[in-house]
Amino acid sequence: MKAIISGGGTGGHIYPGVAIAKKIKEKNLSSEILFIGSENGLEKKLVPKEGFKIELITVEGLNKKVTIKTPLSVLKAFKGYFQASNIIKQYKPDIVIGTGGYVCGPVVLAAVLKGIPTIIHEQNAFPGMTNKILSHFVSKIAITFKESEKYFPKNKVVYTGNPIRSQILNTDKTKARKIWNFDVNKPLILVVGGSRGAKNINNAVVDIIPYLINNNIQLLFVTGELQYDEIIKKLNYKKGDRKFKGIVIEPYIYNMQDALGACDIIISRAGATILSEITALGIPAILIPSPYVANNHQEYNAMSLEQNGAAIVIKENQLREDIFKEQVLNLVNNKDMLKKMSQNSSKLAVLDASEKIYRIVEELIK
Repeated sequence: MKAIISGGGTGGHIYPGVAIAKKIKEKNLSSEILFIGSENGLEKKLVPKEGFKIELITVEGLNKKVTIKTPLSVLKAFKGYFQASNIIKQYKPDIVIGTGGYVCGPVVLAAVLKGIPTIIHEQNAFPGMTNKILSHFVSKIAITFKESEKYFPKNKVVYTGNPIRSQILNTDKTKARKIWNFDVNKPLILVVGGSRGAKNINNAVVDIIPYLINNNIQLLFVTGELQYDEIIKKLNYKKGDRKFKGIVIEPYIYNMQDALGACDIIISRAGATILSEITALGIPAILIPSPYVANNHQEYNAMSLEQNGAAIVIKENQLREDIFKEQVLNLVNNKDMLKKMSQNSSKLAVLDASEKIYRIVEELIK
C-alpha cells in the first residue's frame, strides 16, 4: 500500500496524520507513506522527527475577505495544486488522506481529479472551510465530534474520533516527572497554549507563578517558541534557580506524551487534538478557547468537555481577572473534584480512531 497524508500548519492537523501513518505501518509493514506539507508549516519539523518523509509545496490560506493579498494567495494556491499533482503523479498512491489545514486542499483535490480514493478527517466540532469544500468531492469523511456531521454529505460521514499517537497512551507518571526533576508527591500543572503559544494565557500564568510557588504547586510551562524569550525576561527566570523550585519553562516540547503523562491538571487551548489526548489520559482540564480561530470552533470543542464534567472553560477576556487564579488554586486543592473530572474525561475518550480510519482505507482500496 502507498499512501499520501497531507495536513499542516499546526500540531492539531499534523499529529492525527502521524497517528494514521503509524497505524498503517503497524498493520502493513511493507506500506509506503509520504506526507505533503507547506513550506511554512510546523510539519516541516514535526513529520521528519516522527520518522516519515515529507514533500513541501507552496500554498497559503485564502481569506474570506478580499484584500490586496488575495491575488497572490490565489496564485500560490494554483502553484500548490500543480506541485501536488506532480508529486501524486510520480508517487502513484493508492489513497490520499487529508487531516486539515489549507495545505491539504490542493493535495486532496489533485487526488480526486486523478480518480484516487480520498479521505478527509475533520478534528473540530465546527468544520473549517477547506474540509467543507473538499467534502463534496472526497470518497469518505471521518469526524471527531458527532456535532460536525450536519455540515457534511451524510452518506460519506463516518464517526471515528480523533487519531491519537500510540506513545500518548504508554506513559509512566513517575518516569515522566523525572525528565524535568519534578517531585512525584506534589501537584503538577501543565500549561500549553498550542504549538505556536498564546500570549494572553502566558501573561496570565506569569501572574500566578508566585502563588503556585507559595502553595508548593509545580508547573511545566510551555510558552511557544515565539514568546519564550519575552517570558524568561519578564520573570528573570533561570533554570535551576532555587527561587523557581518546581517551575520549569520550555519554549516547545516534542515529547508531549511525557508532559501529559506527568501532569495532574492541564491548562490549554481547546484544539481538537489536544482535547483527544487529554481525554485519552483522563486529565482534568482548564480550557481557554482561542477567540482568534475560524468560526470560533475551539469554544464548541471546549463546551463539549465542560458539559460532560471533564473541564472548566474560561473565556480569554476573563484571564486578567482573579477568576483565573481562583479557579486554578481551587481545582488543584480539590481532590474529589479532580477525581470526578478525570473519570468524566476518560468516558469521552475514543481510543480506536486510528483503527477505524484504517478500516476505511482498506475498504476504499479494495
